[in-house]
Amino acid sequence: MRVLQLWRYPVKSMAGERLDESAVDDLGLPGDRWWGVVDLETGKVLTAKREARLLHARARLVSDDEVEVELPDGRLLTSDDQLSAWLGRRVSLQRAGESGGHFENPRDFESETDWVDWQGPPRAWHDVRRARVSVVSTGSLGLWDVRRFRPNVLVDGDGEGALVGRSVRLGTAILSVTTLIERCVVITREQPGITKDLDVLRQVNREHDGLLAVGALVETPGFVTVGGQLLVAEQSPNGDRPAAAAGA
Repeated sequence: MRVLQLWRYPVKSMAGERLDESAVDDLGLPGDRWWGVVDLETGKVLTAKREARLLHARARLVSDDEVEVELPDGRLLTSDDQLSAWLGRRVSLQRAGESGGHFENPRDFESETDWVDWQGPPRAWHDVRRARVSVVSTGSLGLWDVRRFRPNVLVDGDGEGALVGRSVRLGTAILSVTTLIERCVVITREQPGITKDLDVLRQVNREHDGLLAVGALVETPGFVTVGGQLLVAEQSPNGDRPAAAAGA
């Protein structure tokens, strides 16, 4: 499979950055989901599952210690008070630490009721411990906009699901493909240039058993560029399925 696009999302659930090249380390693409919006009342990481407006803000990694956030009206975020005023709740933009974030997801995406919560892994605001890099193919996406699914890597062709349980070479990095990704309500949300569409998740549930794209852990750090290759390396003992509600 050939790498067509690379993405990172410096702030969880905000619009990401499309890259031409990237290092790949133990956390995935450096900067990916390093920051999150924490609801100060609940202590949970606020995502587009609960607050869809986050998808309309844009985040850019400035350095290892700094992220720039542009609000929908074009203002650059300068304080938590400004972010709180926009969202209408007390929130704080926080860098992920050694304790994993607390996340939530509705069991019923149609009514958005019966919310469940869990704790994610440390050092980045990932939903699950079994994935640091997500990969989806053009064959799986069809006509859907790749931005709905928020992958790190878009490849051409299809059949990425068959990679679960295998090691793959992504550029010079080696990944262990651990899981199919269970999709959640985020893929139905409105974004700039994308309309709200519940039928997207209905179709994924109907035709793909709710699973689309794969998640991987990094076995060997390396470097990847657009136009590079994703190649099967060897069998991996770490295959698992599925990773719940990943990728926001």
